[in-house]
Amino acid sequence: MKNGLWERLSRQTVIGDGAMGTMLYQQGIFLNTCFDELNLSHPDLVKKIHRAYVEVGVDFIETNTFGANEFKLAKYSLADKLEEINHAGVEIAKSACTDTDVLIAGSIGPLGVPLAPFGRLTPEQACIAFERHIKALVKAGVDFLILETFQNPDELLIALDAVRAVTELPVIAQVTTNEYQETSFGQKTEQAIAQVASHPAVTAVGLNCSIGPAIMLSTLDRIRTVTNKPISLQPNAGLPRDIEGRTIYMCTPEYMAEFAKRFHEKGARIIGGCCGTTPEHINQIVRAVRALDKASLKNPQTSQIGMKVQTSPHKPPATRQPAVPLAQKSNWGRKLANQEMVTSIEITPPRGSDLSVILDKARLCASHGIDAINIPDGPRASSRVSPMVTAIEILRHCDIEPILHVCCRDRNIIGLQSDMLGAHAVGLRNMLIITGDPPKLGEYPDATAVFDLDSIGLTTVVHNLNRGIDIGSNSFTPPLALTLGVGANPVATDLEREIERFRLKVEAGAEYAITQPVFDVNMLFKFLDAIESFNIPIIAGIWPFTSFKNAEFMANEVPGVVVPKELLDRMAQPHTKEQARHTGIEIAQEMIQAISPRVAGIAVSAPFGNVQIALAVLNKIDINEINP
Repeated sequence: MKNGLWERLSRQTVIGDGAMGTMLYQQGIFLNTCFDELNLSHPDLVKKIHRAYVEVGVDFIETNTFGANEFKLAKYSLADKLEEINHAGVEIAKSACTDTDVLIAGSIGPLGVPLAPFGRLTPEQACIAFERHIKALVKAGVDFLILETFQNPDELLIALDAVRAVTELPVIAQVTTNEYQETSFGQKTEQAIAQVASHPAVTAVGLNCSIGPAIMLSTLDRIRTVTNKPISLQPNAGLPRDIEGRTIYMCTPEYMAEFAKRFHEKGARIIGGCCGTTPEHINQIVRAVRALDKASLKNPQTSQIGMKVQTSPHKPPATRQPAVPLAQKSNWGRKLANQEMVTSIEITPPRGSDLSVILDKARLCASHGIDAINIPDGPRASSRVSPMVTAIEILRHCDIEPILHVCCRDRNIIGLQSDMLGAHAVGLRNMLIITGDPPKLGEYPDATAVFDLDSIGLTTVVHNLNRGIDIGSNSFTPPLALTLGVGANPVATDLEREIERFRLKVEAGAEYAITQPVFDVNMLFKFLDAIESFNIPIIAGIWPFTSFKNAEFMANEVPGVVVPKELLDRMAQPHTKEQARHTGIEIAQEMIQAISPRVAGIAVSAPFGNVQIALAVLNKIDINEINP
């Protein structure tokens, strides 16, 4: 039995199909044709389009019944075939989904005639018309209903009343607004959404059609403030243009996918496409969103281990051994345990195999009293020298401890455990556990993400290894002695979820945390207040800007980072490269001065590998000593 809409929303982002009309138009169907009637006259063509969406991995497809109500069909003298057209539309969709778990959404659009007082159609007449349309779809066996492209929220509410009179199936209700974030009746988007979302028949609420993804993204922030119901977004592929007599939508599949990722980050739970979107657009959206879903497991029980490990029912329970105290694990652990202020500098491993430059940088940091070098693991889903090899070489050749970032993206649970055992065997002691950026965010978008575990699950694994228990519940001695750090994002879009995940990380065994780069002091303090009871050291991440362009990139392109406008304005003022670099360092120093009383340490990134900038931020060298 297929999981229904509610079940899917509880565990993943639900992805819908794209345009039907656009695809029919591309197949040579004239715009003045009754597209709904094609269910009877050209069922194979409709099925072919449905099947193209099914094959790219959507969760649901919409029936070709958007205009199959008595008023719109009457324009083509087809009102008497309403039930037949709707029944055929559902049957075609079902046949396109044979042997899949793709859901069938019964598509219902506006009636196409104005309601009183703008027209003669009364609410009672409209409700009867909607009931007839809904009954036909429900009788044919749809899994849920999608009411879409309603310009008038009052008409949508009448349609929802009709739904409630006919069925208890889940309902996605969507309005359409313009580039000014208003309905055609002048109502603000958030007001319309709040009005619709309050109806008891509504399962999810959102927007579709009329506008492209960029405007819809900006509107999403408004919607999130007025409803707790799942939000659905199905934008057009931009605004249409008339080119040599053909209506063309200009947004590329890749562009749509980039915005789908931002929809996901900002909390949209149902994502699809409307006019101008094709199976290729939806294919790119599926690939982008599925990777993000996999990287952000939401079920706390799943996150504890990520996958079930089979063990023999006859195996005796593993013996848990006492953990090595944090102060005895490493110099880094000792300082944290003794509440001494720690400093680290993050240096990304090189793209090539020559480690001499990064070793020289690590030695320079050591000579200026930095406590540790942070070694990222494939940041932004890039491929570089193995971070473990880099950490080992720093440990061997530089008088400074490395902190090895361990990413869940690239290795399965067996490989991750093997790496932790190996790291301990060669003397590495400091770990920072992160989930990792999905490949779609990086330079190799076709690479496969593993994500057997997220950061909570891997924290549990390492916590158990520190007590002599492996993933198969086998005991071993001696236990590992790895410091167990995790990431934190004080400016997460969904701060409640971030705090909940942080709690789970601490319960899983986290001993300290390093935050994403902090640019807003007040948001950091709000986060610190919220997690104060968890009582583990928090090390603040600091990124010194090097230019206005760099500040813009951090603000707009790096997930999980928020840069206040006043800092962008400040970085826009310098006229030379040197002035911009000095301004960026000053901003970072001011940030450190403001937050130092509230944190256990500072982790400065070396922008573009320039550790002298990071050292200047920490007042280890004079700002004028930085090489050009």
